[in-house]
Amino acid sequence: MNYAIIVAGGTGSRMGSTTPKQFLLLNGIPVMMHAINAFYESKHAPHIIAVIHPDMQAYWLELCETYHFHVQHTIADGADSRFGSVKNGLEVIRLLDKNQSQSLIAIHDAVRPLVNPHQIDLTYEQAALTGAAALAIQSTNSIRLISGDGSSNNAYPRENVYLMQTPQIFKGSILFEAYEQPEDKMCTDDAAVVEKKGYPITLVDGDTRNIKITFRDDLAIAELLLEARHSGGTSDNSQ
Repeated sequence: MNYAIIVAGGTGSRMGSTTPKQFLLLNGIPVMMHAINAFYESKHAPHIIAVIHPDMQAYWLELCETYHFHVQHTIADGADSRFGSVKNGLEVIRLLDKNQSQSLIAIHDAVRPLVNPHQIDLTYEQAALTGAAALAIQSTNSIRLISGDGSSNNAYPRENVYLMQTPQIFKGSILFEAYEQPEDKMCTDDAAVVEKKGYPITLVDGDTRNIKITFRDDLAIAELLLEARHSGGTSDNSQ
């Protein structure tokens, strides 16, 4: 069995909205529904687990009714940190599947609504081969690294810098072992948690359109990208 943990525990504070960003409307439905639909349309057909803060679960169910959203999924409790939310999602998998160590488990940000099923499938396929795979795009910007004390900065080759995206997909045995570690604030994504346990990460070419909704302008950009997708338009994804 394949799984997908959709992490939706954010409060949306940087959006300047009282509604968490995963629940804001994008092209007529909440952002999170786009992300779940992408996994539903994936040929790997994962069991979907939506990790939502307990205070927001009733609201999510209301949204599902309002927008006639009937993609089957299991709800897990969101925590105060991403690490805790993912761990709660893993505990749900542990209850659902006695052989979870043999599963492939994707972790995806609910606020990345434009991921497409093909990218998801490619990442599942790579994770099946190497045990740990994640979408990433090569930086197109010039890079400078600041010293630890902030007193200097130096140019760094941008071809050596990749920006991480989701999904990030792992064999169950690897992911469960990695999440037995104490939380480390330096690990800002699941690949970093797994890497800290000693497992290498295989990077899969991502897509510049797989944006993360962080600020209100991002929502407007996502609307334009969706319009281009539906009209058959393309976006420059060159690295």
